[in-house]
Amino acid sequence: MKDTADIKTGDTITISSKPASDMLPGYKEVRPMVFCGLYPVETSDYEKLKAALGRLRLNDAAFVYSSESSVALGFGFRCGFLGLLHMEIIQERVRREHDVDIISTYPSVVYHVIKHGDVKIEVDNPVNLPDPGEIVEIQEPTIKASIHIPNDAMGDILSLIMEKRGVVDHTDTLDMNRVMLTCTLPLNEILVDFNDRLKSITHGYGSMDYELGEYRAADLVKMEILVNGDPVDAFASIVHRDKAEGKGRELCEKLADIIPPQMFKVAIQAAIGGKIIARDNVKEMRKDVTAKCYGGDISRKRKLLDKQKEGKKKMKQFGRVSIPSDAFIKVLKTN
Repeated sequence: MKDTADIKTGDTITISSKPASDMLPGYKEVRPMVFCGLYPVETSDYEKLKAALGRLRLNDAAFVYSSESSVALGFGFRCGFLGLLHMEIIQERVRREHDVDIISTYPSVVYHVIKHGDVKIEVDNPVNLPDPGEIVEIQEPTIKASIHIPNDAMGDILSLIMEKRGVVDHTDTLDMNRVMLTCTLPLNEILVDFNDRLKSITHGYGSMDYELGEYRAADLVKMEILVNGDPVDAFASIVHRDKAEGKGRELCEKLADIIPPQMFKVAIQAAIGGKIIARDNVKEMRKDVTAKCYGGDISRKRKLLDKQKEGKKKMKQFGRVSIPSDAFIKVLKTN
């Protein structure tokens, strides 16, 4: 063994002269539930981030990563986690233990995009999605999931599956208290909060295993988030058209709360192509320019307020909005 990366938890190592006939039972490869991109804020920290992820991988078998690059964010890594809490812990450890400042992207999966002329391409980053006029259809990956739950959680879990555009194929009663649901779900829908909500509804007694299924065509669109009119690549996502407006509004509201108040009014917008589907505003700071005016003619106060308004208008033309790096994690947190 030259490299510890070649070893998986559960591998059985034996003597070559007297090898074991069977491997140790009970070990199973952990399947990541959430995937996202991690990028260093400073491009010079790429090798440092690579070493940090390699060390974390040694003592965390559930964490997986591979190299990837983004036009907007440069070189980074596509990482897989068990859930949002796991993702937050890994990111915090990278920052604290290895002193690397990082940015994370919105979780996504690999889509098959069929363009005119029967050209098929794979897209794992919403930024790389072709122009809508070139696309014939977008196919998303599905999973075959086996969900073990207590009987009394049946109604809530069925509602959750329907909300995530899933279909229950059949149910099996295991005993007086437990049921197993076999269902088909879009992989993209279970990435962020499905496992967390499953555990919450079943008070920790529910569990899920899944295997990748086939790719199916769906009415998917690219949703962009615009901050002060500029698209933010890290928040771009591919969503189902029916859910785009709700998700866009939710993202805009969260971002408006997370981004610190600015000197001028900043619009947070969700857009599909050229159509704005949701909007919210970041709070603006306002200095009381009339504080020194004691009485006197109202026109003096009006003059000062108009001057302030003109200054803010000019600032809005040239001003830039800085988004805190922890905004990406806070946006993904569910209530």
